[in-house]
Amino acid sequence: MTLSLPRVTLGGNVFGWTADEAQSFAVLDAAHAAGLTSIDTADVYAAWVNGGAGGQSEEIIGRWLAARPGVRDDVVIATKAGKLPALKGIRPEVLREALAGSLGRLGVDMIDLFYLHDDDGGDLRDTLTQLDAFVREGKVRALGLSNFSADRIDEAFAVVADAGLTAPEVLQPEYSLVSRDFEGELAPAAERHGLAVAPYYALASGFLTGKYRPGADVDSVRRGSAGAYLDDVAAIATLERLDEVAQIHDVPVASVALAWLAAQPTVVSPIASARTVEQVGPLATALTLELTTAELASLSAASAAIGLAV
Repeated sequence: MTLSLPRVTLGGNVFGWTADEAQSFAVLDAAHAAGLTSIDTADVYAAWVNGGAGGQSEEIIGRWLAARPGVRDDVVIATKAGKLPALKGIRPEVLREALAGSLGRLGVDMIDLFYLHDDDGGDLRDTLTQLDAFVREGKVRALGLSNFSADRIDEAFAVVADAGLTAPEVLQPEYSLVSRDFEGELAPAAERHGLAVAPYYALASGFLTGKYRPGADVDSVRRGSAGAYLDDVAAIATLERLDEVAQIHDVPVASVALAWLAAQPTVVSPIASARTVEQVGPLATALTLELTTAELASLSAASAAIGLAV
């Protein structure tokens, strides 16, 4: 892989949403100081609170980079295109406009990792030819795919091989200790094509931080999605096992969940966001936390029944 990613990537979806600019700058400073030197964003963040316009996260990251001379050389900036309401899809003309917008908002000459954020089912040859041009023009360093099926990944690599195009290097799927569908068809596809995996929802919308528990009233915009796991007895059992492992290592629950994910085959850099400086700590701890083989196996076994019975 042409990129060097840290063991955990900082998610930027909260910037301009649940974290204002001052909070975002503080989080970015703390993350950089702790060694979280990869930042993931997208042009669509956070369109859901800005009338569909999006771009707030990239703009904040761009202003942070401009205010921190020299930091740009230390960090990997990843962004995604294809989901912004005004620029939806992966057609070449859409991608050209999307990339230009992202470069401008981030204030950089090159995107380190540029993802197709979704698959609209269109002609992959045209799309991948355009992505190859971005790389050859020096506007993009490496390519990634997000939310692609195993069949479409295979199709993409067949096109790349046939046309001699730049191959994607990173796959960004949903994957966590309590959401393991990735292990079915996508994990073998990633291994087949040598894709490094950077999973999103690595902490299951906050459930794997341990703050969402039966009877707990958490004031959070993610309360609904994270709280859905509370009705699953296997998810609660998984949380209890996380508690036990965290106590053994004297680390936060979130650190254990990220360390489990980082230890899975093909996974290189799970993505987790932080709204406050305090939330950066567990992510930083996961950079070096090593779980034993027995701990990894026990966590996998505890979560295997999630969704099968309630």
